[in-house]
Amino acid sequence: MKIAIATEGDSVAMHFGRCGGYTIFEIKDNKVVSEKYEEAPEHQPGLMPKWLSSKGADLVIAGGAGAMARELFGRMGIRLILGAGGPVKEALKKYLDGSLGDGESLCDNSGSCSH
Repeated sequence: MKIAIATEGDSVAMHFGRCGGYTIFEIKDNKVVSEKYEEAPEHQPGLMPKWLSSKGADLVIAGGAGAMARELFGRMGIRLILGAGGPVKEALKKYLDGSLGDGESLCDNSGSCSH
């Protein structure tokens, strides 16, 4: 399984499509086997789900995403967990131990995010 976490600095980015990049973790037997930071391509509507799919992502964790992105991820079979925040590695740890559930998107379709 590959988990892509929208990343700004060391924290989960508030908007998946406008972040600097993604920290992509490969997970086997609930343990991290690899970790790689990938700079995101320039934001264009509909591009990021395709790009993350090409990176093999099975799950994306972010603060928020608009309705179109959620639909595109769903069509590609990529699970999306929204409402996450804090340090990237803490969000991953919470997901792996079952304490990070899908929450409310912190962003709307315009990219406006509440913190």
